[in-house]
Amino acid sequence: MAQTSYDTHLDEQLTLGAPWVTVVWDDPVNLMTYVAFVFRSYFGMSGETAERLMLQVHNEGRAVVAHGTREEMERHVAAMHGYGLMATLQKADE
Repeated sequence: MAQTSYDTHLDEQLTLGAPWVTVVWDDPVNLMTYVAFVFRSYFGMSGETAERLMLQVHNEGRAVVAHGTREEMERHVAAMHGYGLMATLQKADE
């Protein structure tokens, strides 16, 4: 039996598009401890990271809490709304 050699070359490239971010905004309703709790429980952040981002939300009015595809960020925004936090998604700065 003769052996056949095949040259496999793919000219396709998968691109996911521009990255997106989830932004959590400061509000007058939620306690800072609750915001840090949500970051730890939902995103699995360490206590230190959750505290740092919670303070950024409190002091600067907003913090980027996640990066990824638009679909992932839409899920995160919906989850933050479910926890009672104000959140939006936007294209990441490039």
